[in-house]
Amino acid sequence: MARESPPLHAWLLLAVAVLAVSSAGPVFQLIDEVQPLLRASWRLQLTAIFLAPLAVWQYRGMDAQTRERTRTPKVTGIIVGSGLCLWIHFGSWVWSLDHTSLPHSLLFVTAHPLVFVAGLWLLKRPTNRQQTLGAVLGFLGAAVVLMGIGSEGDVTLAGDAAAFLGAVAIVGYLTAGRVLREWMPLFVYAFPVTLIAAVMLGLSAVWLEGAAWGTIPAASAVLGWSSLVWLPYIAYLALGPGMVGHTGINAVLRWFPPLVISVAVVLEPLIGSLLGWVLGTTGVPGMWTWLGGPLLIAGVLLVSMGLDELNTDAQAAASEE
Repeated sequence: MARESPPLHAWLLLAVAVLAVSSAGPVFQLIDEVQPLLRASWRLQLTAIFLAPLAVWQYRGMDAQTRERTRTPKVTGIIVGSGLCLWIHFGSWVWSLDHTSLPHSLLFVTAHPLVFVAGLWLLKRPTNRQQTLGAVLGFLGAAVVLMGIGSEGDVTLAGDAAAFLGAVAIVGYLTAGRVLREWMPLFVYAFPVTLIAAVMLGLSAVWLEGAAWGTIPAASAVLGWSSLVWLPYIAYLALGPGMVGHTGINAVLRWFPPLVISVAVVLEPLIGSLLGWVLGTTGVPGMWTWLGGPLLIAGVLLVSMGLDELNTDAQAAASEE
C-alpha cells in the first residue's frame, strides 16, 4: 500500500521536532555552572516524570498477552540494556559539551550511522555501495575535523571522543528500540528506559561529581532541578527536545519514509550550531570544522540512504513471499 502524501501539519511537526532536538546542546550549555552528569540526570528525571502518566495510560490499554510479554526476562533485559546505553549516551554527550566546541560535539554525537557501518565491517557483514562510500567519506570528514584540535580554541580530543562515545552508545539504544517498538507502545518502552538512564546518571553524579542527595544546594543536588533557578531550563529540555522533539519525530513516521527523517535529523549539527551562536554559547567554527564538517554530514547522509535502501529491499522481498 502506498504511503499517504504528507499533509502540511506533518511538515510543520517535523520542522518543530528537528528544531527542538537541535536546541538541546545550546540550552545545556546555558547552564554549564551545573556539572554535566548532574544536568543530564536532571533532564531525564523530569522527562521520566512527564512520560509516566502516558506510559500508565498505554499500559492499561494493552491486552493481557502483551502485558505479560513486557514482563518476560528477555524483554526486561533489553529494556535494561537500552537504559544503560541511554545513560552512557547522555552522560558522555553532555560531558563533551563542556570539553569541546558545540559544532564538534553535535557532529560527532550524530555520527551513529557511521558506527553502524563500522560494526558491520567488524562482523564481516556485507554493506552496499552507498553505505561504504558514506562511511569512508564520513570518517575522512571526522579526520579533517579533528585537525582543528590545538588550533580551534575550545576543541579537545577528549571532548570529541566523548561525543563519539555518545554516538556509539546510541546505536545500542536504537537497536533495542527497533526490536521492542515492533509491538510495544512508545511510552511503555520510553518510560522505563528513561528512568533507568536518569537513575544511573544521578548515581554517577554522586560518585564522580560529588553531587548531594536531595534538593539543597540546588546547583549540586540530585533533585536540584526543582529549584526555580534551574527548573525553566530543565523543563524546556524535558518538554522541548525530550517530548516534542523525539516524540514528534516518532509521530511523523506515519507520513514520511525513514530517509526523509534521516535527512532532517542530519541537519542537527547545523541548526544546533546556529542556535548556539545566536544564544552566545559558541563562536564561529574554525577552518578545519568548515572543511571536515560537510564531509562528515554528507557521509552520514549517504549511510542513511544506504540503510533506507536495504529496508526498502527487505520490505519488497517480504511482500513477494
